[in-house]
Amino acid sequence: MNLYDSAHALARAIRESEEVRECARLKEIAEADETNRTLLGEYKRLQVALQVQAMGGAQAGEDDMRRFQQISSLLYMNSDVQAYLLAEMRLQRMMADVFQIITEASGLNLDMLNA
Repeated sequence: MNLYDSAHALARAIRESEEVRECARLKEIAEADETNRTLLGEYKRLQVALQVQAMGGAQAGEDDMRRFQQISSLLYMNSDVQAYLLAEMRLQRMMADVFQIITEASGLNLDMLNA
């Protein structure tokens, strides 16, 4: 089997995985409520902004950090949203594991990503 065929087979296996299906199902439930959808959008925006700041070596803005914590608290009080966010974390963990397997097979040294 050619490498690209294997990559497409892996993509298909990921798409059909229980983690992806469950995350999509729970996302649909969580985002059915407009308030949840809006808060999740703001949560994701702040999450990325804080991660970019951290990767750039910058100190996270106090206002952004406070807002992120407030939104997180609100979201995790809602059982539908909490279930979705936890499913998303499981999916991210699975994807990180797959990425690690692939990078180890390639011989690339990406240990600095784990620091």
